[in-house]
Order: sequence, then structure tokens, then C-alpha cells
Amino acid sequence: MDSPRWLPLESNPEFVSCLGMKPSWQFGDVYGLEPELLNLVPRPVCAVLLLFPVTEKYEAFKQEEEERLKGQGHGVSPDIYFIKQTIGNACGTIGLIHAVANNQAHLQFEADSPLKKFLEQTAKMTPQERATFLEKDESIRVTHESSAQEGQTEAPSLDEKVNLHFVAFVNIGGQLYELDGGKPFPIVHGKTTEDTLLEDAVEVCKVFMARDPQEVRFTIIALSKDSF
Repeated sequence: MDSPRWLPLESNPEFVSCLGMKPSWQFGDVYGLEPELLNLVPRPVCAVLLLFPVTEKYEAFKQEEEERLKGQGHGVSPDIYFIKQTIGNACGTIGLIHAVANNQAHLQFEADSPLKKFLEQTAKMTPQERATFLEKDESIRVTHESSAQEGQTEAPSLDEKVNLHFVAFVNIGGQLYELDGGKPFPIVHGKTTEDTLLEDAVEVCKVFMARDPQEVRFTIIALSKDSF
């Protein structure tokens, strides 16, 4: 049986408000990696999303990373909310779920928020069980697809292969975690703090960029306390 596929989602910040998250925290673009440009991002930042191209170099690194971490163990906090990606083109929604689910202490939701309802219903599930539950969640799928169609460029078809991917970076227990539903487990990138999360995540983003120096299709988005 083929896995379900959704329309590819651009970095559309309106999507999260459509899912019932109140605007006290908002997603906004990070316009550059230089300190003066990072200083323009409202603080505090509780999550960072990276949109990047999936290339042969990245795929080779991903395989090597998985084998290396399986061999040496990958101790992760039990407090992490992690969901596998089983839906084609859903990495934008998965990234958003990772960003929001691991910051619920900071964020506020409308009473009828489909995202809050999803997080409550899946709180005790395994990452794979959450993925299966998302496949059946019509309210999130419909919101995702309407947002994809409202993006800045014409939405590709369901069957078109999109070689861009979202990952989320969050601070859990003073550790910087990379959460990617396409990987078998969260990746730990060392220590971080609420004050340095953006800078620490950007350092990891630079490694993604250095892996493919000819590529320019990188976008960094921060979830910040104040409106952009």
C-alpha cells in the first residue's frame, strides 16, 4: 500500500494560526547568518526550522550518521515529542508539530485548535503511532493543503518529487535537538540555552550549508515571542 501524499508546503507562517495557535509567538524568516542580522530576530526564540535541499551528499551523510549513532547509542530525553514522517511532502507540517509540541509551556492555543487537540490525543503515543494518527487527521491535512495552495508560488502536484525538506531545532533540558521525521530518532547537537538557541541552531544550519556549498536553497525560520 502506498504511503499517503500531501501537497508540498512552503514556509507559510499563516499555517500555524490556521491550526489554532495564538499569535503571541510567531514564525518569521531569518534574513542572514551574520550576528547583526540575527540580532534583528525578536527574542526569545523557542524553535528554529531549516528548509534545505535533499541532495546526494546529504543522503550519504544521513546514512553515515544513522549508522554511527546506532553503533554508539543516542541517548535522548524522554521529554521529547518526536513524530515519524510517513506522509509524502508533509515535512513542513512535521517540522511545525515538532517546534510547537516541544514548546507547549510557552505557547497558547484557541479553544478549538486542531493542533492542540492532536497533541493531546497523541501525547502518550510512540513516534510511529503518532505518524499513523496524523495520516487520519483530516483537520490538519485540510489546513496543510489549503496553506500549500496559498503559498507564494504555484503548488506542485501531489505526485511531483520535491527535493526540499524541513527539520526543527529545539531546546529540551539544555540540549539542542534536531528533530526530523525522516530520521529514526532525534539528533543531539550539544548544549544550548533559551538565550542562545537561535545562534546555536544557526551553527548547525551552517554545517548543512557547507555540505552543499553550490546550493542556495536554504531558508531559516524562527519561532519568536514577538510579532515580526
